[in-house]
Amino acid sequence: MKFAAIDIGSNAARLLFCNVFEREKEIVFKKEELFRVPIRLGEDVFSKGYISDEKKERLIKIVHAFSLLIDVGQVISYRACATAAMREAANGQQILEEIKKITGINVEVIDGSTEAQLIYANHIAEELEPNIGYLYIDVGGGSTECTLFYNGKTIFSRSYNIGTIRMLQNKVSKEYFSEFKSQIRELTADYKALVGIGSGGNINKIIKMAKKQNKPLTLAKLHEINDNIKSYSLNDRIEVLGLKPDRADVIEPALKIFITIMEHTGINYLVVPEIGLADGIVHALYETHKSNQQGNLLPA
Repeated sequence: MKFAAIDIGSNAARLLFCNVFEREKEIVFKKEELFRVPIRLGEDVFSKGYISDEKKERLIKIVHAFSLLIDVGQVISYRACATAAMREAANGQQILEEIKKITGINVEVIDGSTEAQLIYANHIAEELEPNIGYLYIDVGGGSTECTLFYNGKTIFSRSYNIGTIRMLQNKVSKEYFSEFKSQIRELTADYKALVGIGSGGNINKIIKMAKKQNKPLTLAKLHEINDNIKSYSLNDRIEVLGLKPDRADVIEPALKIFITIMEHTGINYLVVPEIGLADGIVHALYETHKSNQQGNLLPA
């Protein structure tokens, strides 16, 4: 079975194709293709409050291209979601109506809570050790989602208007950031020896730069990478470090967010399973498909 997910974020738009294999004792989700197009909707929204005509036209073309790929991809079902930038754009609803009219794709604007729930749909909790607290940290361009798991249960889930694009544009006040740090510290105070789970394009890139795939990233290592990146100019991050232009500037505020959370929760290391919102959408699509199948088997 194949499913597709569209994730329209504040920094980039993504289309994920994922195959699902039902084996005797497990369900296997295997990514087939991931298409990522940088668009930086957050640059407009967090500074002007709306999406410019230029970015609107680009977004419509991107979604149209995604719709054609989905059409030929022979998927069972798909879902398209947009996050922080689109939900805050004054002209967001108008743009979504244009997208629907031109491409046939219905894009849902989801709030931070729904975003966290979809990320949770990855069933991370089922794979975690009991009696250990895990803080799932998803850092995007417009928001950061934090979810605490303990004994396979969700203790809390919070969404904060702190993201890499916002920080680049100085749209996160010192007061809000201070409140964020205090709240994270208070929410996790009763859980010692927390382990962090990192999510988002930046942390996936950071773990590759650290050459630690499938190994934890320590807080000390993140500080080391942060100091190294800050020593390079923006151009050198692209030319010397090999970062994409749309990654070279946001990676520094992403590191600041991860380091801040770790320092205020006592987390000493992060594991990075390389999953995110699009993966969560696919998991939710599969569960809906199975539920519908079982419903059809019930006697009338």
